[in-house]
Amino acid sequence: MAVQRPTKAVLLDFGGTLDADGIPWKDRFYPLYLAEHVRVDRDRYERAFYAADDALVARRLSGCSFRESVLLLVTGVLEALNVADPELASRLCDRFLQDSLDKIRANLETLRELSARFRLGIVSNFYGNLEQVCIETGVASFMSVMVDSACVGFIKPDPRIFQVALTQLQLDPREAIFVGDSLPRDMKGAKGLGMPHIWLVSDHSGPLAPCCPDDLTIKSLADLREVLL
Repeated sequence: MAVQRPTKAVLLDFGGTLDADGIPWKDRFYPLYLAEHVRVDRDRYERAFYAADDALVARRLSGCSFRESVLLLVTGVLEALNVADPELASRLCDRFLQDSLDKIRANLETLRELSARFRLGIVSNFYGNLEQVCIETGVASFMSVMVDSACVGFIKPDPRIFQVALTQLQLDPREAIFVGDSLPRDMKGAKGLGMPHIWLVSDHSGPLAPCCPDDLTIKSLADLREVLL
């Protein structure tokens, strides 16, 4: 029987995990567009979102602020929907950004408590400016490692992106736990490396089953206090 190694690090996703209680950016944005009377069905919206998201990854937004990257994403989605309205883009950006910042501020105390016991890190599919965003939001001060897919060339669920963080921390996969909101990217990616994982799942996600029968699930990042501390 393999010996269970003690947990030394907690690795986290960013979007949907640190800035929302298990709701991905794509799903958070959609009702904002509808509220602004952008009439688009879900399938067409998702195609526009993925096209805009892929374009930002290709651009490598090194040095861009959180707001700049969100505004570029919104503008790209609107362009894909043939809607040219800079004021609408700015409103959508600011509503989304404010919700994100409010949630991140609420989660900082949880990160502070976790950092007193574990080394913390972020592994995120992002745009090349993850570190800049984490510095802006106060998250970076608690992190020992920040891995941005656009910078390392691997995208979750590729196990190699998780391995980048573990190598920097000089840890075995069994010595870390990954916390994320995406079942196909975060949970299955960590599973592929043999890393324990905790699923942050929203009440809005519906009746989904975890990737492993004994996986822990939480409803908010604050729940990690009961699970890990």
